[in-house]
Amino acid sequence: MLKSCTRHVTQFVGRIGRNQIKEFHSSGIRTSDFSHVVIGGGVVGTAVGSELQAIEGNNVLLVEQHQSLGTETTSRNSEVIHAGLYFPKGSLKAELCIKGKNKLYEAYETGKFNSVQVPLSKCGKWVVAQDEAEGEYLEKLQQNAKELEVPTELISPESAKKKFPLIRASAGILESPTTGIISAHDLVLYFQTQFENNEGTIGLNTQLIDIEYNRSIPNYCLRLKEKESGSEFEVTTDNLVNSAGLYAQEVSNLLLPEDRQLNSYFAKGTYYGYQPATPIKSSKITEKLIYPCPNPNASSLGTHLTFDLGGQLRFGPDLEWLDIKSASEIDYSATSKNINEAVKAIRQYFPSIEIGDIQPTYTGVRPKIVSKTENYRRFSDFIIREEDDFPGFVNLLGIESPGLTSSWAIAEYVKNIYYK
Repeated sequence: MLKSCTRHVTQFVGRIGRNQIKEFHSSGIRTSDFSHVVIGGGVVGTAVGSELQAIEGNNVLLVEQHQSLGTETTSRNSEVIHAGLYFPKGSLKAELCIKGKNKLYEAYETGKFNSVQVPLSKCGKWVVAQDEAEGEYLEKLQQNAKELEVPTELISPESAKKKFPLIRASAGILESPTTGIISAHDLVLYFQTQFENNEGTIGLNTQLIDIEYNRSIPNYCLRLKEKESGSEFEVTTDNLVNSAGLYAQEVSNLLLPEDRQLNSYFAKGTYYGYQPATPIKSSKITEKLIYPCPNPNASSLGTHLTFDLGGQLRFGPDLEWLDIKSASEIDYSATSKNINEAVKAIRQYFPSIEIGDIQPTYTGVRPKIVSKTENYRRFSDFIIREEDDFPGFVNLLGIESPGLTSSWAIAEYVKNIYYK
């Protein structure tokens, strides 16, 4: 921990936007440099920063260790707008996924995205069942969706075969009409633009080194490092939001006592591009996202079929738990080592797929708050809380899927912690 926090640095030149320059500055009213500091510039952290900076009188710093926002977990996912039908009623994942989904569609339909174009498509998805047990799963899933007031519809295998004959659904389909796809990059850009328009400060290429809580003031002192020059400096803040994603437990452990510290766990998924020897027009295969029935208590929703906003098909992610302790050890290489298992999973609903039809394209890693063994035993929810004995310190842990969909709602949830 820091020995002291003297605030010997009150100005720091940070890059924002397109190489624009802005100075960190101390307010004449506050005892701290900032009202809030948000650690982590993924889609969730950027959304949180945007919500907080929109409140009159706030002076928010968004700290991101990479050269641009949204380049880690945010840029390595399926870009799916999840409907929210999988999550138990009363969970944060259910509540925030549904609220976040509705906010995205509302913004699109009412023109809020006009200033920064955020393309999306409410394409819908099918959850497909292949046997009696999976058919029963669909019925339970539909009942859960009803309790959550998420619209769904059961479709017969016969109707499905007429619509998309290349997709197998032997025991039925549950259609989710409010599932969609969105450009994650442009959503980050939207939140970033709102943040900058309200004069928030972004520190790119800036790494958090340490945190100290000054109880006598009270405020938080952060030791930061500018990665290009290696120079270290300190800033102070009244409030601190940990939205560090894959590094969230490590950030939390800088501050919380040893008996409250958490281990980090990581689940890697590979995505596969579809490039068959004989091309098939994507719309003839499906115009819906296709998801298999997931295994009970699984860590993912299975190797599903999605497409981007240009209609290019892709499959994934599959699932591989990583035996590492820190996100700094992650290898994002996309390899073919699990391609046979991926093809086997895809053939359950797309029988004509061949190994040569797909190639690994990119990978993503899910930040987990429990181990592989524990993950199979119970549902793992988001953790979003102000930590006891550390007023103003809000932890966001385990923000995996549906984090992209939930981002706007998560930001409002954090804002409401501070402004009830």
